[in-house]
Amino acid sequence: MALIDRPLVADTRELTGFQPRKVLYHFGKLVEDKEDTEQVFHIIEATKGKKSVRQAWDFVQSPEGQHFLKTEVDIPSMLDDHDRWADLPENSVGKHYMAFMKREGLTAAGLVAESHKWAPPERLPQDLTQWYFDRLRDTHDLFHVLTGYGRDALGEACLLGFSYAQNHNRGVQFIAFAGARQIKKVSGTKAPLYAAVREGQRLGRAAKKLAHMDVEAVMREDIGEARTRLGIGKPEIYRECLRILEAEGNVTAELTLGSAKAA
Repeated sequence: MALIDRPLVADTRELTGFQPRKVLYHFGKLVEDKEDTEQVFHIIEATKGKKSVRQAWDFVQSPEGQHFLKTEVDIPSMLDDHDRWADLPENSVGKHYMAFMKREGLTAAGLVAESHKWAPPERLPQDLTQWYFDRLRDTHDLFHVLTGYGRDALGEACLLGFSYAQNHNRGVQFIAFAGARQIKKVSGTKAPLYAAVREGQRLGRAAKKLAHMDVEAVMREDIGEARTRLGIGKPEIYRECLRILEAEGNVTAELTLGSAKAA
């Protein structure tokens, strides 16, 4: 079935609201290993509500959403095709993205594979709102590059604050603030971690919705121009937190959401 021919929303999609026991269980697993990305998908699904799905409906029915559906671009394959971006200028979004993914040892396809550990494609609703949620997943690392948030534990928490303001999933907000709390517990830092997450939320509210962007076009833009056009502000409090953590002797790359790895 072509994407454009799928139903708008499947009758079987359940909007169960916040499931606190499930959230706490999977957050505990994430605390044990912050690289266990599968747990994030469990938490997000356990907190997905009507507002998130309504936003998906609105985008699917918008002119931009209809255009992307008709072109049916496979975003992970496009992003992972580094030959496609080889001739871009050095300060383009694409060049920054490729450098980021190489440095972090990541691929867009790898994030898709992590999500399929939680839910194989055949178990997911075959409707257009699921296409939208897949789009959110597929652009996550591009969000890192555009916002300037790193993959250190605080950077992930702040980016989730940004994403919550854009996409309204309470699980994302929960992980953001719970993550900041765990970092403080592990490090004993005096850095304003909660303020950094709140800054992420403010920046997310002020920016255009990044999941709605034309990914290929953005990859070819100058990164400064793209940030200006999309209304993405600078994460100043986050950067100040990194400076404080470094001065305290906390190596940000080694900070995790939990104490097990930091010991």
